[in-house]
Amino acid sequence: MIAPPEISPSVLAPIGFTAIGAMVILVQDALLTRGSSLLGRRVTPAYAGTLNAFTAMLFLSLALYVTVVAFASGDSLVFQLANPVYQQDRFGSFATALLVVVGILTCALSVSYLSELGINHGAYYALVLASITGAIFLVGAIDLLGVYVGLELMTIPIYVLAGFDRARLRSNEAAIKYFVIGSFATAILLYGMALIYGATGTTSFGAIRDAFDPTSPVAMLGVGLILIGFAFKIASVPFHQWAPDVYEGAPAPITAYMSVAVKAAAFTALLRFVATAIGPETEQLSDVFAAFAVLSMIVGNLMAVIQENVKRMLAYSSIGHAGALLIGLVTGSPGGYAAIAFYLVVYAFMNLGAFGVVIALARRGQECERVDDFAGLARTRPGLAAAMTLFMLSLAGIPGTAGFMAKFNLIVVAIRADMIWLPITLVVTSVISLFYYLRIPVLMTMREPSEPPSRTGIASGEALALCLCAAVVLFLGFFPNHGMLPWLGLELPVLDWASDSVTDLFGS
Repeated sequence: MIAPPEISPSVLAPIGFTAIGAMVILVQDALLTRGSSLLGRRVTPAYAGTLNAFTAMLFLSLALYVTVVAFASGDSLVFQLANPVYQQDRFGSFATALLVVVGILTCALSVSYLSELGINHGAYYALVLASITGAIFLVGAIDLLGVYVGLELMTIPIYVLAGFDRARLRSNEAAIKYFVIGSFATAILLYGMALIYGATGTTSFGAIRDAFDPTSPVAMLGVGLILIGFAFKIASVPFHQWAPDVYEGAPAPITAYMSVAVKAAAFTALLRFVATAIGPETEQLSDVFAAFAVLSMIVGNLMAVIQENVKRMLAYSSIGHAGALLIGLVTGSPGGYAAIAFYLVVYAFMNLGAFGVVIALARRGQECERVDDFAGLARTRPGLAAAMTLFMLSLAGIPGTAGFMAKFNLIVVAIRADMIWLPITLVVTSVISLFYYLRIPVLMTMREPSEPPSRTGIASGEALALCLCAAVVLFLGFFPNHGMLPWLGLELPVLDWASDSVTDLFGS
């Protein structure tokens, strides 16, 4: 008699909550649209959309809770011992917690925005949860098949979400561009996986590392194609062309989600693949990552200078930040990987905050996305102007903000690795970025408003998301590690958490 396989269903708890939440929202939305009242209140599209958003955030909060518990336990478990495809460890839990928080903030920023467009449907939140489900699976995948499944489950819902505003031509165009280019990138990635399997005879990361031969042309070609596929996902030069157009055309909450969640998930999966399947010390990989890093920092920041659309400017900004993140991969050290993990946390909050201000300024579905639209904002909406100034300063890396600490950590690990030219490139391009980042605060304070203020108020979800992002940016700017909140009795050693998770990754 064949013994049943040893499985650990609890490993999939975060995935289970997000997947079940997506299905619950679809059923709930169908019931709400059929009913005329709920708890004595008339069910309007706005009311139904708010309930769907609340349900999504509830299930995401449950996923966050089980993820934090798993991270605190420090255990490293796989779903099935005989054929391990997905692993729950501190590295994956760290990334999963970040992705879930991004999902919660995305839902909070979406409610009012979608209601004004008349598209606040349950399918939107179900697709967000489905995408996060794939992202969680991607960051925990320890097999090439798991990487492919997670990547597809993450990106396919985003193809739909990018074109969710069907009445707007730009949204449709963004969805088509992202679908075509994303499918092309996935095909390249899949072909690289096939070559790796042909060269090593396995798809498991651990077995690949044992059988990997850096002198094999087939193996190195496979690795090269996989890196190209990931370069598309993180929007690294020269595979960045899709990002500005897609970011500009997609609804602002989805642009915010794409710019953070996709980048974080793809970087995390790439770190795991390099560390556990190939070996970060491979010299050829360091040269490739260095080229990607330098090109991305230079092209991203130079192109951002000439943009008049804020969403396109932030798209090129994200390309420049992708180049900065790649510095940690060039070093191939645990310190470099920890710097990347910390940078991803910081980037998530400061970028979501910047897009959150754009969302809060939208009026009747029309986004205030031109740079000139921010003129005089300090007089008409001083709170939003202050928040936007903080996020711009952090993105530029000004001391006293989390963005400075994130870049400083990367500079330190690069100097320790005797790669002084990478920090020099980062500093020079950061100086260039001051022009376009500080341009918006100058316009907000030094120019008179050209048009009447957009909205006079701010939705509760938008206010909550912006306050949280601003608090994190300030807190991590002064206390990146061992930061104490004595009145809450809470300690948040974020840098230590990042280092511990990466140590477990290298130890595996």
